[in-house]
Amino acid sequence: MAPVDSTPTFESPQPPAKYCILSYPAPNVLLVRLNRPKDLNCINMEGHAELHKIWEWLDAEPSLSVGIITGTGRAFSAGADLKEWNARNTAGQKREMVSSGFGALSRRSGRKPVIAAVNGLAFGGGCELIVNCDLVVASSNATFALPEVKRGVVAFAGALPRIVRTIGKQRAMEMALTGRTVSALEAREWGLVNKVVGDREGEVVEAAVEYAKMIAENSPDAVIVSREGIKMGWEGMGAEDATRLANDVWFSRLQAGENIKEGVRAFVEKRKPKWKAAKL
Repeated sequence: MAPVDSTPTFESPQPPAKYCILSYPAPNVLLVRLNRPKDLNCINMEGHAELHKIWEWLDAEPSLSVGIITGTGRAFSAGADLKEWNARNTAGQKREMVSSGFGALSRRSGRKPVIAAVNGLAFGGGCELIVNCDLVVASSNATFALPEVKRGVVAFAGALPRIVRTIGKQRAMEMALTGRTVSALEAREWGLVNKVVGDREGEVVEAAVEYAKMIAENSPDAVIVSREGIKMGWEGMGAEDATRLANDVWFSRLQAGENIKEGVRAFVEKRKPKWKAAKL
């Protein structure tokens, strides 16, 4: 487990966390650890709502720049809580998913980046969740699968139209139609994973924290705008339309802020920039 190095002073209170553990392994970095190891970190409906509030807080809290999500125990997340799902089906109750999707990430737009530190199996919704994360680090024993077809259901939380843009049609079809398990190394080869590390306890979180620290050292405003530009292209907007929108809306806001001036000034003065919290 990565050490807790920094607990920032918050402008808004930390949301309550019943199904996960929140910590701060580096300045400006939030670590969210799913904490239902006996249930392989399956996420129930209450857990989705909890995570939705946590990621909204990440976006709004000036002292935080990057989020990381990982799991406790041998699983990252085995997906939906099928026991709860079955109980709701038996009682005739609908499952109302939060608008941001599975784990409040699979359909999240958001402002600030979230890194998945995949410590074990990521199946079903757990795999859908990582597809929409901004970076993915995996331990060598991590595995990925969309096994919904084996249960007579569909990966409806947002992964299907997104994963095809990351790994291509044929590989996306292979995962979604066969439900087979993909290894960490294969997922990296396909472009679903940025980096594979060893399986020592905490190693994958440490690697994710290193990425997060690199991001957090940069201008918070520039990170938000850069992420938005990439996301607009990835989600299907044409390259010129995305560039035009990024320039007209986001870059104009970036120019109005202090961080762009500070970045140039620090370069000329040969010193490290003193960033202010994002105001976008």
